Parts: sequence; structure tokens; C-alpha cells
Amino acid sequence: MNRIDRLMGILTVLQSKKFVPAEKIAAKFSISIRTVYRDVKALTEIGVPVSFENGRGYFIVQGYFLPPVSFTNEEANALILMSAVVQRFSDGSIKKHYESALNKVTAVLRSNEKDRAEQLQDQIKIFIPEQYRGISTDNNYEYLSTLQNAISGQTILELNYQNNNDEISKREVEAVGLIFYAYNWHLIAWCHMRNDYRDFRVSRILKVRNTGTPFRKKDHINVNDYMKALPVNY
Repeated sequence: MNRIDRLMGILTVLQSKKFVPAEKIAAKFSISIRTVYRDVKALTEIGVPVSFENGRGYFIVQGYFLPPVSFTNEEANALILMSAVVQRFSDGSIKKHYESALNKVTAVLRSNEKDRAEQLQDQIKIFIPEQYRGISTDNNYEYLSTLQNAISGQTILELNYQNNNDEISKREVEAVGLIFYAYNWHLIAWCHMRNDYRDFRVSRILKVRNTGTPFRKKDHINVNDYMKALPVNY
């Protein structure tokens, strides 16, 4: 990788994270810490306001607007491929945001690349094996985006939930993760009513509201550890 490509790569990494330690930059691009210092200095010299905070790393000063991101044809194709997965296995909220993002990607492609991208999109399909076709994949809801925001923001959700016995209850939960298994999305959350973790199938959520209230529990389980207890052979 030449230096120009590396500088653009470092800039992309800084855009994608709040803080990036020099050690992570060095490991990602297989360079020395001294080279990281020189590259960051080069970015500041061309007008990118990169700053540093002890114990956390480099960051781009808030409020700085970077030039529009360009995409290679292969990167655009990868996103188009994933659009088939999004259409089949996400809900209305994610489909809307993904379509908006994909439109921004295709907008920066050259004319001939746009034609090829449109053709490719029509030629990608997802096939569900016969043995799984009886499993419900109902995604006629628009909750995933709200659930994601609550997980990342660590804020409490209010749910109206209908269980397997069609009983409806109102829950106050602290969402810690989303897992897709058995062809359905499942919200893993600490339930204040049950005082324990519960697995809520998203398609059974009737109503959801992000209260904006911070989590009250401070020591939540890691989602990877929770997955080990699921009755699913991955």
C-alpha cells in the first residue's frame, strides 16, 4: 500500500470511530508507531483537524466536514449483495435506512457503474431451503432501528409484548443485544418485571417506546455469553 492510500485509509478509520489508539492504526496498516505519528502529522498539514486524548487516542475534531466518500465498484457490489439479505430478514425501519444509504452509494458511481449496479440488484435472489419454509419469517414491523438505538445508547425501552400463549404484557427492559436465529430476530434484554434476562421475539412486540432513561443495571451479560445458553446448534 502506498502512502497516499494509507493516509486515506487512516482517515476512513478515524471517521468510523470516536477514538482510535495509535497502536490500533499501526496494527491495521502494519506500520510502526513512529510512522503513525508521521502520517497523522501529514493529515493535519493538509487541513484535517486530528487531535489526541491521553488514554483514548486520536480523533477528528467535532464539526469538521470531510469530503464525500467515494466507493469502488466492488464495494458498491458488496452493499448491493447485502440488500437482498436486508429485504428478506430485516424490518421496515432497517429497509428504509438501508435503501437511503444505498441510494447515496449509487449516487456517487459513474454512469456505466450505475447501470451495472442496477442490473446486478435484479439478479440477486435468496433461496430458502424447503425444510425451513415452514418457519415464520414475518417482519411486518418497524422496530429494529429503535431497538438498535436503545442498545447503543443504553436506554430503557417500554414494550407491549405478546407471548406464545397470546398473553399481552407491558415490560420495561434494558436491551443488550439482537440475535437472529430460527429465522427470526430476537431481542435479548434485562426485564425489570421478571428481574432476569428474557428473549423477546421481535415479531411478537406489539409496541415499543424508547424512554431515553439510562440503564439502571450496570453489569449486563455479554451477548456472546448469552448465546452459549441458547437452545440452537449454530
